[in-house]
Amino acid sequence: MSREKEIVYITLWGSVVNVALTALKFVAGIMGCSAAMIADAVHSLSDLLTDFVVLLFVRISSRPADQKHPYGHGKYETLATTIVAMTLLIAGGVLMLEGVEKIIAALRGEELTMPGRIALWAALISIASKELIYQLTTRVARRVDSSALEANAWHHRTDALSSVATAIGIGGALLFGGRWAILDPIAAVLVSLFIFIAAAKLLYEAVEDLMEKRLPEEVEQQIRDIVAQDTEMSELHKLRTRRVGSVYSIDMHLRMSGDTSLYEAHRHSMLLEQRLREHFGQETLVTIHLEPYKVNGEYQPK
Repeated sequence: MSREKEIVYITLWGSVVNVALTALKFVAGIMGCSAAMIADAVHSLSDLLTDFVVLLFVRISSRPADQKHPYGHGKYETLATTIVAMTLLIAGGVLMLEGVEKIIAALRGEELTMPGRIALWAALISIASKELIYQLTTRVARRVDSSALEANAWHHRTDALSSVATAIGIGGALLFGGRWAILDPIAAVLVSLFIFIAAAKLLYEAVEDLMEKRLPEEVEQQIRDIVAQDTEMSELHKLRTRRVGSVYSIDMHLRMSGDTSLYEAHRHSMLLEQRLREHFGQETLVTIHLEPYKVNGEYQPK
């Protein structure tokens, strides 16, 4: 199965789960008189929107390079990660505001609505199903190296965590009585903080990729090690690396003897490109600039 098909397959499964949970939560929230469950349903609905964003942008990012996009369309996947992360921030903000408002209301002596058992069961089903789809999505995201899919996986987990908060609040209220209904908004605020941290990390990484951040040092060291395998090439300098979606882009300058024929220089550079693509993937973008050796700042013919 191709990379694009794997991403589409697991995202569609997530969409099916989100549709079912959204419907279940709305019904349970209304029948169980649970404002927390209705808010949780809205959160699941936001997951459906991010599923759509991932499906759309990953499909675009899989297009081959063209005249307008000579480096391919990989940045669209990074853009999808940014949108998903911003959606997470908004969802976390909404959860926090709702939780704070309920806490303030409870401290003022207002009685929070007692939820029904159906809302508790809906929350437990949501926790189990969303954690499962998170684990499956994360596994695929790491295997195909997709930041957009990993961001969407975290959206699944935040939905599970918001359901944990809902379950704690509903369960506490049912077990200990109405005065313990404040557990729901308290848990929601704590979960929203976790959502903010996860979303901020995803957004930071996406923005860094959009700003052409270099690849990690360990990856650049692997590049140097591969270059060192060819004893005819030396003095690797002006190494520039970046990500274009899930693809690595590598630019470098190398030196060879000044009397090397054009044929031999081209053969060495092609073999190096082949080794780099075998190691980092066939879609890796490689640019090699060859120069003759320098002595005291002067190019040498031999």
